[in-house]
Formats: sequence, C-alpha cells, structure tokens
Amino acid sequence: MKFRRPLAAIGILAAGLMAGCGGSGSSSDNRSLTIYSGREEEIVQPLFETFEKQTGITLDVRWGKSAELAAQIAEEGDNSPADVIFSQDAGALGSVASKLSALPQTTLDRVPATFRDGDGRWIGTSGRVRVVVYNTKAASGAALPDDVLAYSTPKYASRMGIAPTNASFQAFVSAMRITHGDARTKTWLTDLKNNGVKTFESNRQIVEAVAAGEIDYGLVNHYYLALVKAEQPDAPIANKFLAAGDPGALVNVAGVGILATTERAKDAQTFVDFLLSDEGQRFYSTEAEENEYPLVAGFDPAPGLPKLSELVGESFPLTRLADEEKTTLEMIDEVGFTV
Repeated sequence: MKFRRPLAAIGILAAGLMAGCGGSGSSSDNRSLTIYSGREEEIVQPLFETFEKQTGITLDVRWGKSAELAAQIAEEGDNSPADVIFSQDAGALGSVASKLSALPQTTLDRVPATFRDGDGRWIGTSGRVRVVVYNTKAASGAALPDDVLAYSTPKYASRMGIAPTNASFQAFVSAMRITHGDARTKTWLTDLKNNGVKTFESNRQIVEAVAAGEIDYGLVNHYYLALVKAEQPDAPIANKFLAAGDPGALVNVAGVGILATTERAKDAQTFVDFLLSDEGQRFYSTEAEENEYPLVAGFDPAPGLPKLSELVGESFPLTRLADEEKTTLEMIDEVGFTV
C-alpha cells in the first residue's frame, strides 16, 4: 500500500475545534497526523477534510482493509509511522489493542460501554447493522425470515449474495460462532456454498446486483442501501432488519485508537475527539450518504432507520470479535470461500 497525499494543503488556522472537541492548544507549521484508515475513502474523506480545515492539521492517510492495516501495525512494531488507526470494525482494533494508548475517561464516556474497549484503548465512532437487502419485486420484507439461519436453504441461498473476504461478513460469522457454535455455523456456511450462493468482493457490489435483479437477496451492512439509492433513486431495493440478538443483525462499529508509539499524541487525541464531537457525530445522520448510526447519546439516526436501541442484542463484548478472527477465517476458507 502507498501513502495517499494529504487531503488538502491547508495553512494554519487560528480557530480551534468547535465546543466539545479537544483542541491541541498550540499551532505550528507542518502539523500532521498519519492515519491508517480501514474506512473507505469515499465515505470518510469529507469528514477528514472538515477536520483539516478546522484544525490546520494535515492528514496523511494510508487507505486499506482494516485487517491488513492492523497486521501492518503489528509487523511494524515500535517503528510504525501510524499515529492513529481508524478501523472499519471492532475486530481489527481488538487485534492491535496492545499497541494502543488508553483514551481519557472523558472521551470514553461519550459512547456506551457496549461500543468501546473494556480497557479504554479504542472507541467506536459510528455503528452499522447487518441486514438482508432484498429486491422488492421478488419479495416482501414482511414475509422474509427474521433469522439469518433460514437464508441458507435453497429458496434463498441460490439467489443470495455474500462477500466472504469482507471484514464485516467475517465479523458476522464470528458472531454466529459465538452465539450458535462452530458446528452450526460451519453447516450454515456449507449449505450456502452447496446451494449456489453468489460471492462478491464488497457489500456495495451485492446491493447493486440486487438492484439489477441479478440476485434477490444479500447479506450486507445497512448503509449500502442509501449509497446505491443516492445513485439509483428508483432501484427496487429495501433492507430487512433481522431480530435483535440474531447474529445476522450484528451491530458492529467503526472505531479509532491512538498508537502508543506516536509522537503526536495531543493532535491524535484532537482527531479522536473530533470524530466524537457533535459535528463529527451529526455527519453520519445528516450529511453522509451511507447513513451510519451515531453512537453518542442525543443523536438520532437518519430518517427511516430504526433506533439503535431497538437493534442491539449481542450478549458478548465486541472485543471478542478479534479473538475469534483467526478461527473464523480458517472456517470460511475450509468451506471453500477464499479469504
């Protein structure tokens, strides 16, 4: 992977961050942070640009898959150039938690304990829910099962799409292993394979395939519907939210942590606090096309989405996803979905 050029060449601004976001307390030339971002550039670049404009801190961003960036940090050790890791999922953050500094309690208190590391080394910044996206010409949402296990039957699997190399799918499989056990999970994956499930590289490709009628159903994150709808307003697609607590309704988070080896801890903290600030949280419900869930109290999701409190049902801490990742990848590979 290569470093991306700074998002913008921005001079020093006298103004600090807005109220509620921790400022750096000083200004100097050449202030910059190196961000390892597992978040897609299309999704978060506007947020990064806002941060740069408000702080005068330039972001040098290395884009990639969260798991690969976490592995890179582990390989680089104390010589990692990263100041901050901004991950697509909790599992990748958990895998490098030992490399991260503990965050201030005032920062941690912005987000419910469910969505942050128990030792305070990383914190969720936005949430997403696993759903079944479906073609409204092929099915009625009310008639679809609320249990993800049902979708491995030939009726659904032969017209179903999954993204087995995607971190969100892998986290969901880990959740199924935790709640339903390895035997049941492997049987479910094997049934999908045997019943002709279609595989894709990304959630978005799945939603686009459903919109085009190439398949009728797909296991994805909820916000990809909004992204595709923004480009295809008349696309015959909708999300089926599964029962709270079902592994198919996993509520996972994107999150952030500060590398213990950074020499820019103060500016790194400013970045974290910006993501959790009122403006940073409002971005997800009022500006971003993908309509992720804000995690800070007091911010409602985008219109039309159920409240997060109605969807949360995991009986395990998200930190467990990191512990299960290796076995999950092995299982997915054994079934025949290359990871």
